[in-house]
Amino acid sequence: MVRPAPSLVSRAPSRAQVRRIGFTGDDPALVEALRRGDPGAPAALYDRYAAYLRRVLARVLGVDDELPEVLHETFAQALSSIDKLEDPQRLKGWMVRIAVFTARGTIRRRQRRRWLRFGAPHQIPELSTDPASAETKMTLERVFVILDKMPTKERIPFTLRYLEGMQLTDVADAAGISLSSVKRQLGKATKRFATLAKRDPLLRSWIESSPRFKDVT
Repeated sequence: MVRPAPSLVSRAPSRAQVRRIGFTGDDPALVEALRRGDPGAPAALYDRYAAYLRRVLARVLGVDDELPEVLHETFAQALSSIDKLEDPQRLKGWMVRIAVFTARGTIRRRQRRRWLRFGAPHQIPELSTDPASAETKMTLERVFVILDKMPTKERIPFTLRYLEGMQLTDVADAAGISLSSVKRQLGKATKRFATLAKRDPLLRSWIESSPRFKDVT
């Protein structure tokens, strides 16, 4: 008998707290299990999507002490609103949207408090191609400093598109806006990022040589 994972409700889950239960069903089957109150379903949901959502949140927020709490809040929101998911086939995208909305609130709260604490760039998974390179680490650090200065509505599409590598339609779905709005916000975000990055000697040459910023530099 599979025992439920109380950490998904009472406190932020962790890999050590949530046991793997070997759930083999597809997403619609998992949604159905969650809706009928299967005691193993919350742990299966976490096991299936925690690593991916943690990576998405790291792209949007940067890695810091609050990321586990934001991840927990994402799952808590998903579990409490699973009945509102209209298409169980789109569970993954729905989870990403909740994560993005939760991250958006965190960014805005931090901006009001004026204390953003991004983690060391080498902690961001798969973002650095050369972890041993001091220049690469410094570059990533300065990238996140620039992202800190960007409006939330521009920063989120920018990070999802260019750091996470999502397709435009997936960015639009995650941000809860139309495709045309995403394109418009990405245009503004790219221009703003390029303008700010050109003020940094380390980033200027990269911006000026990157095809992505060819039309905005």
